[in-house]
Amino acid sequence: MNILCTNDDGYLANGIRVLASAASTLGSVTVVAPDREQSATSNSLTLHHPLRARLTSDNSYVVDGTPTDCVILAVNGLLPGQPDICLSGVNHGPNMGEDVLYSGTVAAAMEATVIGIPAIAISYVQDRPEELEGWESVVRVILGKILGREDFPADTLFNVNLPAVPPDEVRGIKVTTLGRRRYSDAITRANDPSGREYFWIGGGTVNWRGAEDSDFQAVEDGYVSVTPLHLDLTNYKLLEEIRAWELAL
Repeated sequence: MNILCTNDDGYLANGIRVLASAASTLGSVTVVAPDREQSATSNSLTLHHPLRARLTSDNSYVVDGTPTDCVILAVNGLLPGQPDICLSGVNHGPNMGEDVLYSGTVAAAMEATVIGIPAIAISYVQDRPEELEGWESVVRVILGKILGREDFPADTLFNVNLPAVPPDEVRGIKVTTLGRRRYSDAITRANDPSGREYFWIGGGTVNWRGAEDSDFQAVEDGYVSVTPLHLDLTNYKLLEEIRAWELAL
């Protein structure tokens, strides 16, 4: 099995080292990752300047672009053939609920899914990347259980979140839905030393909600959350209702 590993925290991140090491027991691993942190870049592409990739001493490829760029370059320019699986992460922080719309980690897995490559995105809800090394064996088990199946669903990626508990205290794995989250006070408004006003997006307090089977609730209860995501965003329940609006010109 040929495995592509990427992330949005950059090629030096602890998470991708743990992921690549865990995946190495399942096949041949190639790392193609951004040269710097690319969190919250979503599915953005680099279209207005050329991309460059370099090979490190440990045979990893470092790309001066986004996670989506990394997958596209890996498949179309850097690897000798299309990988059998794409793994993204382990992200330094959660990717639950609406986070999947902004996350570079999930976006890399989504790009692989668009291309037709089975993909898994993995995140650690605790923002303490130094603790990730202890999770390697758990990640290996999760990968083995998902990749060991022959019926990996088409047009679907798996979004995995590891709970903020010690690895030996994980209560199990739950298949979940996406929760909902809302940030309060997420904009900082201030003046720089020159007196010019600026805005800084991020931070603030986050409030989660969701059903009992949501990703947030699972990790809150100490479980690994596994959410199947698909590419079709159509709200099928509303199709007939919206058609009744008679939106013809």
